[in-house]
Amino acid sequence: MADFDWKQLLKRGLLLALEDRMGAETLRAFQLVRDHAGLDRKRGRELEGQARFRMMEQAFEEICARFDGLPLAGGVLPNTNLKIFQPFMRFGGEGPGVILGLAAMPEPSKLPAKNRSRLAGVTLNFSLMPSFDFDGLGPKPGDIFVLFLVARDREQSGKLEEIAIGVIDSAYDQFLFYERLDKFLADDADATETVRSSASAPSDVGLVRLKSKVKPFVPPELPPEVEDDTGTK
Repeated sequence: MADFDWKQLLKRGLLLALEDRMGAETLRAFQLVRDHAGLDRKRGRELEGQARFRMMEQAFEEICARFDGLPLAGGVLPNTNLKIFQPFMRFGGEGPGVILGLAAMPEPSKLPAKNRSRLAGVTLNFSLMPSFDFDGLGPKPGDIFVLFLVARDREQSGKLEEIAIGVIDSAYDQFLFYERLDKFLADDADATETVRSSASAPSDVGLVRLKSKVKPFVPPELPPEVEDDTGTK
């Protein structure tokens, strides 16, 4: 998807710390409204949602900073004049990097609501999509915009239903990449183990790779039910 190992920039410790704090802030927002707001259910749920996201935003910024994430100077995306109004944190040093943002989904795997910051962020993903850039004015390959996504539990207040990692296309129409956090972390561990155990693997192999369980290729000239030497049809 990108010509650098963008997954490698999102360290396991960072993602686990974010997962833990997002869950904790979700519960804390629920308890805060329940115990101190004195509102009816409808107004309480609305206030809980607003409080939850603001508390998550602050926790997101604090944790990313602990893992060497850098806030964007002046609230402007690198190499653009596009301003942002949410905490986006950059990982990657001098080379191509990841600009990580936080977003709430209305439900699992659904695009988060558009806002000015996210619309600015996804322009960085222009180079990930097939396109013609005749005038040379399109965003150049480099940083990509990735979201740490959360979806509240619609049945139980104070809980999250899903946490995921997502990359949205530059037109904000669909996910180019979407994976539950537990699967994302499992893939990362599997890929790392594959590199370590392969004597023939080159030293620069990254973590963006085919899944470890890939359906074997069957040449088109073979009958469809012929088994290969692994016993797979």
